[in-house]
Amino acid sequence: MKVTVCELPADMGDLSDAWDRLVAHTHKQKPDLLLLPEMPFFTWLAAEKQVDADRWRESVEAHDRWTKRFADLGAVTVLGSRPTLVRGKRLNEAFVWEAGECRGAHQKYYLPDEDGFWEASWYSRGKREFSAAETSSGSVGFLICTEVWFTEHAREYARQDAVLAATPRATEFASRDKWLAGGRAAAVMSGAFGLSSNRSGTDATGLRWGGLGWVIDPDGRVLATTSEGSPCATVEIDTLDAVKAKATYPRYVAD
Repeated sequence: MKVTVCELPADMGDLSDAWDRLVAHTHKQKPDLLLLPEMPFFTWLAAEKQVDADRWRESVEAHDRWTKRFADLGAVTVLGSRPTLVRGKRLNEAFVWEAGECRGAHQKYYLPDEDGFWEASWYSRGKREFSAAETSSGSVGFLICTEVWFTEHAREYARQDAVLAATPRATEFASRDKWLAGGRAAAVMSGAFGLSSNRSGTDATGLRWGGLGWVIDPDGRVLATTSEGSPCATVEIDTLDAVKAKATYPRYVAD
C-alpha cells in the first residue's frame, strides 16, 4: 500500500496554496493513506499562555470546514488531529476520516506546558487510552506529538498488532533531529511503520516550525522525509513487514 506524509504551513495565509499542492500530489501518487499534522487548520493557539475559549471554538469550526474538503484528496484514508469540544471540555483528538465520515480515534493525554506550547493550559488531558484504530489500510496506533516519547505506548501498540504508528506533530525547527530519533524509537518499539507530519515555516508568533515529516520502517530505517522544497512524500510499504516484525527483537521480549 502507499502512504503519504506532509508538512503544512503554520502561516494560515499560505495554507490554501499548500492544500492545492497536496491535492495535486495525492491525485498523482494515489496513496491509500495520508497523515496530516497536529491541528493544522488554525493558528497554533498554545503559543500564548492566555486561554481564549472563543478562539478555541473558532479553531474547531475551521477544522470542521477543512474536513469537508478531504474528499478533494481522492479515495484515501486521512489521519490527523483536531481540536474538539466534548461536553464543554476542550480536547486534542486524533481522527480517522474514511468515505466521508470522520471519527475520533484517540485523545491526547501527555500535554506540555511551557513557552510556545501551553497545551495543558489550553485543553484537558484525554482518556489514558492507547487503543489501535481500525482503518481500511490496517490497524493504526496514534502517538500525538509529545506522546511519541512515552514508548511504553508504542509497545502497547505492538501487542495490539498495529501496522502503523501515526504521529501528527507541531514541533519546532531547533529540535528536528531529536524528534526524528524519537520517531525511529517508536517505530522499533511498536514494530510498525512510523508516520509523522508536521507544521512548517514561521507563524505570526515568531515560532519557527520544523517540518520534517517522515516514514520509518519497523526496524527504524528512515524511508522518506519531507522538506520545504518537497513538502509531501509518498512511500509504498508492505504492512506484512510490520506483522512479521512483532516476532523479532525487541518486540518479542516479555515484559
